[in-house]
Amino acid sequence: MRRETQFRMARADALELLARVPVIHLATTTPDGAPVLRTLHAAIVDDALVFHAAPVGEKMATLGRACVISAEEIVAAIPSYFLDAERACPATTLYRSVQVHGVLEPVDAPDAKARALAAILAKHQPEGGHAPMRADDPLYSKAVAGIAVVRISLAQLDGKAKLGQHRSPADRARVIEGLWRRGAKGDVEAIELIRTAAPDTPLPELLRGPEGVSLCTALGPSALSSALRLARDASVDWNESFTDDEFTRAHAGSSAWVGALDAGGRLVASARAISDGGKYAWVYDVLVESAWRKRGVGEALMRLLLAHPAVRGARCVRLGMRDAQA
Repeated sequence: MRRETQFRMARADALELLARVPVIHLATTTPDGAPVLRTLHAAIVDDALVFHAAPVGEKMATLGRACVISAEEIVAAIPSYFLDAERACPATTLYRSVQVHGVLEPVDAPDAKARALAAILAKHQPEGGHAPMRADDPLYSKAVAGIAVVRISLAQLDGKAKLGQHRSPADRARVIEGLWRRGAKGDVEAIELIRTAAPDTPLPELLRGPEGVSLCTALGPSALSSALRLARDASVDWNESFTDDEFTRAHAGSSAWVGALDAGGRLVASARAISDGGKYAWVYDVLVESAWRKRGVGEALMRLLLAHPAVRGARCVRLGMRDAQA
């Protein structure tokens, strides 16, 4: 398989990455051929990337010229000793990136400019705290008229996810083991990205679940509603006093959050912990769907949680409960 195809991201994933990154990089040239490279705040509006600029300046001189927009996200740095304990070789980096090729175009209509500026503000100030931005509002009309807004179509959008797909399954397994041992920020999330990109990657024993389920080292926002379903279906008394919003915020803020998925990818078990990494860790919300109880899922999940990098460094791990003591 050619690497261009092997590493290619789906368009939806590339758009999600482009929308999420805090800044983008613009590369173009001035009319006299001088290179221009700038880091900008931007947002997506109507299948285009938009950013603002001074009405007179270097960026405005590049209107109508070909350009490249790029953005990237580092997933994990992989040192040479993950793959070979003795022989030095160039280290590598797992990453995801996007590029947009096109032409810079001005946005002139006041309403379109206001929408673009509002989208940029919503991305970088999601908490709000301001009056809605409208071109006909006296609060904003002068500012909207006095600032330039530039767009580039997203028709030519390419995404690349280099997550070890080109390596052998054995090498990817060694990388996963190395990430789990190291346990640096983002390492457990990187494990799940590798597994998703290359499902044939062998797993260490600790990451293997009982027959019929696979263990997940790092659950994320997409699993919040499923975890809430597990809790509400279980009707456990320790969660009855908490609202749905409090429950999901607690999970999203956990130091470690692991789970078990059935063959269809549905969450059937979940457990989380908060930890200071040195003195104490607390285990919370160990939940197993009723159909999967007494099948070793809860035990496998607890072993995984206790070995999690955020938990295993704590001298004392505590769990308070009135049932399922064993």
